[in-house]
Amino acid sequence: MAAGNFTHEIKRELLRNGFESACCKTAALSAFLRTTGSVVRRGGLVGFEFLTESEDVAEFFISLLEDIFGAELKVVQAAPDSRNGRDRLCFECLSARSLYILSELGIAERAGEEISLKLDIDPYLVENDCCKRAYIVGAFLGTGSCSLPREDSRAGYHLEIIFSNRFLADGFCDLLAQFEILAKCVDRKGSRVVYLKSRESISDFLHLAGAESALEKLEELAVRRDERNRINRQSNCAQGNIDKSVLAAVRQVRAIETIEETVGLDALDAPLRAVAEARLADKEGSLKELAAATNLSKSCLNHRLRRLVQLAGELSEEEI
Repeated sequence: MAAGNFTHEIKRELLRNGFESACCKTAALSAFLRTTGSVVRRGGLVGFEFLTESEDVAEFFISLLEDIFGAELKVVQAAPDSRNGRDRLCFECLSARSLYILSELGIAERAGEEISLKLDIDPYLVENDCCKRAYIVGAFLGTGSCSLPREDSRAGYHLEIIFSNRFLADGFCDLLAQFEILAKCVDRKGSRVVYLKSRESISDFLHLAGAESALEKLEELAVRRDERNRINRQSNCAQGNIDKSVLAAVRQVRAIETIEETVGLDALDAPLRAVAEARLADKEGSLKELAAATNLSKSCLNHRLRRLVQLAGELSEEEI
């Protein structure tokens, strides 16, 4: 499944779930702004803006900002994303309260006349497990994406969240590790990407985030892929056995023909001659079919065929 489709399904489910407590809403808001936002200064005011291509996600977090802080946001720009052509909406909050909001969200703080940005996750926001989960969900709603491979594809599973700096990314990995989800990081175009590649770790992430419907879809796909892989392995194994049988039959026929050309089949004892003539009469028959035609067990037949191949090898060496 394409990354966009499955990502939207996950995000829609997470938005439906929402957050119950104010502390969880605050943690999710902080994570969302950390992944999608930036601090702006204009006219002596310090505020923030965030970018998103999802109107549903934008409405959700604007509603949280209004409910918790009474903040008012406005659309300042809408431009198509060069990567996918979809419009990206830019919302801005710039007022006398916007710096207070940034402080409450653990993003910026004032020290006298100086304003500093916090580079890592504010530990106060993620003291409780519920807030840690909310922070994880908020980050995914910001810049998260998840793709599932097609059933017939060899491509793997992939989930990622993009952060602006390594301090945030490393802190996010630490949060996931507290729930026994081990993520990796990589630099990409000036950003730091936290990612998961295994089906098991992505399943754990979706369960932690509360995206149970998306998790069910992932597991259903995994079952179908496992079944397809099992069938392919059986088919390959069967084909391999057929190929081995064909090669063995060719080797046996060549050996018998060598014996016939050098000393003649009459030089063989009766049991070996009977098997040699049966193989020449059915050059492509399987061992089972040949055993039925000669009234021999497969092991006995196989032993005599190996003996014929051995005799042909000895005759060839004598000719040399």
